[in-house]
Amino acid sequence: MPSRTISNEAMTRRLLVLAFGSLVASAVVGRAADPAADLLAGHAKECPKCDLAGANLKRFDLREANLAGASLAGATLHGVNLAGANLAGANLTGANLNKTDLKRAYLAGARLGEAMLYEADLSGSDLTRADLAGAMMGSSHLTFATLDAANIADADLADAQLHGVMLRGADLSRSDLSQTTLRRAELMGAHLEGASLLRADLRGADLKRADLRNADLMRADLTGADLSGADLKGARLLLAKLTDAKLDDADLAGTIMPDGTTHQ
Repeated sequence: MPSRTISNEAMTRRLLVLAFGSLVASAVVGRAADPAADLLAGHAKECPKCDLAGANLKRFDLREANLAGASLAGATLHGVNLAGANLAGANLTGANLNKTDLKRAYLAGARLGEAMLYEADLSGSDLTRADLAGAMMGSSHLTFATLDAANIADADLADAQLHGVMLRGADLSRSDLSQTTLRRAELMGAHLEGASLLRADLRGADLKRADLRNADLMRADLTGADLSGADLKGARLLLAKLTDAKLDDADLAGTIMPDGTTHQ
């Protein structure tokens, strides 16, 4: 009889151990199956295509995170560290990215329409073909960023730093670029019709074949800029600096020149 009792007790312990192991395994599997919950808990940074719309990620450390294709529409990302993160194709429509660190981030094809990016640092980031229509980017840093073919129409970029930025073929129609630094920026074929470039620093900028119809360039510094073939019909260049600027084949019909005269 004693041996049978010992055997039953051993069996009970074994069953308890197996049951506990199963519970632990289930918990681990369950957690692994929800990368969004892991990211929100601060346990992971791999969350491609995750649904994080409206999430509060304020001041999270998401350096080098993989959020490609993720939905972050309306999310709060104020002050988040996203340096080097992969956000290609992500939906950040209406998101709060004020003062966010996005240095060297990959945002190609990302949707950032009407997003808030005040004082955000996007230096060296890739925003090729990104949608930034209506985005609020005042005082942001985009030094040496790539925004080729991006849609930045109706955006606020006042006082932004865009030294050496690539905006080839980008749409900046009606955007506010007043007092923006665009030294040596590449704006070939860019659409800037109706844009405000009041007091903008465009020294050495490449604006070949750019569309600047009805743009306001009053007091802008275009020293050494290349405006060859640019469309400047109806633009305002009042008091602008054009020292050593190239205007070969530029269309200046109706343009208000630096001295106040209207070009015929």
